[in-house]
Amino acid sequence: MERTMLGRCRFWTLIALTLQVCLAEVKVTVTPKVEVIKGETAKLPCTYTTTASASTVVTQWFIEVAGVRKQIAYKSDHSFGVDANTPLTDRLVLGDDLSITISPVMVDDERSFYCQVIAGSTGVSEAETVVKVFYAPEKPVISGNDQSIALFEGVTSSSEVGRCTSRNAHPQPRLIWFKDGTPMPEVKDVKEKTYMIAGVVKEASGLYTVTSTLFMRPEKADAKSVFHCTVEYSMPNKQIKQESSDTFNLTLLYSAENVFFKIMNHGPIKEGDDVHMICETDGNPQPNFIFSEEENQLTGSAGSLMLKSVTREDAGTYKCEAEDFDAGPDVILEKTLNVNVHYLDPVVVAPEGPLNVSQGNAVELQCKTKSSDSYTLQWKKGSKVLSQNGVLTLQSVTLSDAGLYLCVGAVPTVPGLEKQANVTITVQGKPEIEAPVNGMVAKEGNLVTLNCSALGYPAPQFTWKPSGKESVTVMGNKFISTITLKATSAVLNDGVTCEASNVHGKDSKTFTVSIKEQATAADANAANRGNPVFKTAETQQAGSSVVVIAVVVCVLLLLILVAVIFFLNKKGKLSCGKKDKKDVPSGDMKGDIVVEMKSGDKGNEEAGLLNKPHADQ
Repeated sequence: MERTMLGRCRFWTLIALTLQVCLAEVKVTVTPKVEVIKGETAKLPCTYTTTASASTVVTQWFIEVAGVRKQIAYKSDHSFGVDANTPLTDRLVLGDDLSITISPVMVDDERSFYCQVIAGSTGVSEAETVVKVFYAPEKPVISGNDQSIALFEGVTSSSEVGRCTSRNAHPQPRLIWFKDGTPMPEVKDVKEKTYMIAGVVKEASGLYTVTSTLFMRPEKADAKSVFHCTVEYSMPNKQIKQESSDTFNLTLLYSAENVFFKIMNHGPIKEGDDVHMICETDGNPQPNFIFSEEENQLTGSAGSLMLKSVTREDAGTYKCEAEDFDAGPDVILEKTLNVNVHYLDPVVVAPEGPLNVSQGNAVELQCKTKSSDSYTLQWKKGSKVLSQNGVLTLQSVTLSDAGLYLCVGAVPTVPGLEKQANVTITVQGKPEIEAPVNGMVAKEGNLVTLNCSALGYPAPQFTWKPSGKESVTVMGNKFISTITLKATSAVLNDGVTCEASNVHGKDSKTFTVSIKEQATAADANAANRGNPVFKTAETQQAGSSVVVIAVVVCVLLLLILVAVIFFLNKKGKLSCGKKDKKDVPSGDMKGDIVVEMKSGDKGNEEAGLLNKPHADQ
């Protein structure tokens, strides 16, 4: 019986060991896809797990070369290393964590890498990592676009208009043509009017160079179109990027059908302006042009006609004729335009100046002109407008009416078209002195300068009493005498007299000279600091008055306050006066203090407030 039981135990133990071996498993984990830019570093991690312990574990990295697996690195319990004579020998590092690092990455590294783990009797497992290599292409370059394309009726073949090339990209990029900023459909059929022929070259470096040649059967409208190409390429993390070439235009040759003739000047043309006219056609290249005006041929250059400093005689009809011999017989290649020159004659003033007028007389001035358009006439003196109709009448002129008068003629509809004339009026009369501006000095004996301004003609002679250093200046019709003299006691008392005289009479005015009443700089600074010792006498007097008023007001307020307190106390309305005693319930006055003043204390209170003897005394 015991032998039977022992046999059964051995049997089940053998079964358990067999199941453990059969069900043991190794699981390898890698990154399924690694994206890297050419020239940078790529790390390929590898880890594994087992369901049972293994006595020996061997890790191997493989690649496929010509359809055959080739080991590139390995690691076991006793050794590890990088295999020789592989495409990655000099660029591969095996880490302690079983990962491999490739640096720098080459285009040929874009392949599958296999990490295989052999765990003895536990089993064998492997996983695949795919490496993707990227590299941005160079900017696209356009070539073959410098040729001229002639447009003729009946042409059915397309012409090469440009070749776009982008070099050194990985993976292979895509080229897109644009016309006026809009992508052109990718057409490969050479029977179409517009199509593209693509080309791809794989360089020795493994990078791609792509080309696309654009063929078109252009039309006239394409002469103004703008073309360019763009390379579209992939980068890591599913990025799609683009880079564009420089733009270019087509050089198309075709005959003219229309002529365009225009004046380049902005606004109306007036005498003295330079007039610029441009003539061109809708053909290419531009033909020769012939300019004329009333059968008189003019000299132009490259479709441009310039008239320098035009006059009214230059107004008229101008013609431009294009000499395009490829144009059809029914095509008329000439255009005309009218040139209108605005003018304004010089302004004439009557009577002509200068005019000498006696004070009190009347003066009438007139100005005239002629113009191609409606015009205005204004009489002005300085900036003041005196008349709007070309006639100026001055009744009973005064000395202040003397001066320069201006008549301005202008054409409002033609900016800048303006002429003017002037006349000077001199008013004869005795001098008139303006109100004097008196002088001031810091102290007696200082110098003082006075100005005596007078109108009058002939120029007045000035006499100062007392005299000093004098100079005379003229400002318009005003004469100014300036004198500098010492402020003596006589000048301070009697003043200074200015007399202006001419053949028509004289006028005089007296200037007073006084001493400034002001504090010295040191006194002013001391006053600003609030030091009463250094204040001026006036400041001190003003301050004393303020202090006296403030004291009087305070005394009055104090007396009023004492009277009010006494009155309220007599009436018993103060809280400290006589009160009737009241019973205070013990439960209602917790925490309160009751103060009782006896009637005998009232006299003492009044005596304390008003300083009076007690009534009993």
